[in-house]
Amino acid sequence: MKTKARVMSADDMRRAITRMAHEILERNGGLEGLAVIGIQTRGAFVAGRLAAAIEEIEQASLPVGVLDITLYRDDLQTIAEQPVVNESNIPFDIQGKTLVLADDVLFTGRTVRAALDEIIDFGRPKSVQLAVMVDRGHRELPIRADYVGKNVPTSEREVIAVRMQEKDGSDEVVILSRED
Repeated sequence: MKTKARVMSADDMRRAITRMAHEILERNGGLEGLAVIGIQTRGAFVAGRLAAAIEEIEQASLPVGVLDITLYRDDLQTIAEQPVVNESNIPFDIQGKTLVLADDVLFTGRTVRAALDEIIDFGRPKSVQLAVMVDRGHRELPIRADYVGKNVPTSEREVIAVRMQEKDGSDEVVILSRED
């Protein structure tokens, strides 16, 4: 794949995280009963950054967890013969909590659907809100984000790559085009 355009720099991503953190706090009236859960892999990094920004604003800690939705996917048989399954780690009781589910890109909505299925296996939260770094459109399911770093309209032939320091060595969001 070839890089077509850079749509967010490291500074843009930092500002988006800070803005979303403020929006989360405003909508929920503070930290009471709030927790953040990230979808492996880059959604976990988004969750960690959101939690850190919220903690910096409020000077208090926030429960953070990580979901691996591999076994909850509706396309499991098509992604790999032996898919890699990582660990889900939610070290707190989600019962009655307001969860902010974090991911890097919202596309068809199927990843979020799988994450919601898995969350319910952990208990019954009061509510689930969705925070994504990029919403690129093309929904197949009726799912929308409550907090969006950036809306990036794309064609279905394009791919959004959210690169994060923790995994990729740098922070940026780029549009890639598939080469024929």
